[in-house]
Amino acid sequence: MNSGTSDNSNSLKASGPIGIFDSGVGGLSVLRHIATQLPDEELVYFADSGYAPYGDKPEEFVVERSFKITDFLLKQDIKALVVACNTATAMAIHLLREKYPDLPIVGVEPGLKPAAAKTITGTVGVMATERTLASNKFHVLHQLLNDQTGVHFIMQACNGMADLIEHAELDSEPIFELVQRYLLPLLEQKADTIVLGCTHYPFVRHVIEKVAADYGSTQLNIIDTGYAVARQLKHLLDIYGLNKNGCSPDSLVRAYTSGDPATISHLISRLLQTDMPVLYVSL
Repeated sequence: MNSGTSDNSNSLKASGPIGIFDSGVGGLSVLRHIATQLPDEELVYFADSGYAPYGDKPEEFVVERSFKITDFLLKQDIKALVVACNTATAMAIHLLREKYPDLPIVGVEPGLKPAAAKTITGTVGVMATERTLASNKFHVLHQLLNDQTGVHFIMQACNGMADLIEHAELDSEPIFELVQRYLLPLLEQKADTIVLGCTHYPFVRHVIEKVAADYGSTQLNIIDTGYAVARQLKHLLDIYGLNKNGCSPDSLVRAYTSGDPATISHLISRLLQTDMPVLYVSL
């Protein structure tokens, strides 16, 4: 049953945490929206940095990692799961929902619909990983919105960007060079709206805005889907009756990683301006 009303759903407790995972630190851009919209919830984050990025990995590998991480998070008694990775959402979320039909699961996908509503020129640039752009899920969404709105979506695979962000290169010359390489062709084709189709990319939004401003595009619309993901999660928790509702003054966040805990801790401090414990887990 996909409604979440079977007997198994009774094991989900409102007091349980929300599990969030990504190939690395990119999903923290989603976590910060969740922490803002659901401040009383306990959040458990898994950064699969030992295997990042997912964007250049085979589909079978991404699916296998998604299941291993979900199983680990379920052992933390999570009441809901956020797949805070565009590639994992495209490749694995339908399989996760099949295996765990009573678990509220929210994924991320490039914000083509809000982008289509924002654009004035009728041209939208989509910056994403190759895997996301090549997925059937993305192709179906793109084709549907193109048919409905007539908006022209320009796909731009941004190879290497997530990897640089994963290594905390948020202001370096290499990240500026990559953003220029991938963004300028979109602006030259009159794109006035840019979809950030990877959860890592919001952390270099300032670089994207700087490159666009230098080009002369000072009114660029940038679509980050983290807010919509948090809103959908809140909606699902309402439906399942799993909202915590004022149990604590602040959200408690803890993190795990398959990579180096010290590196992840540094990145969390840099990206979110907060400290949280990070433990290494071998999966």
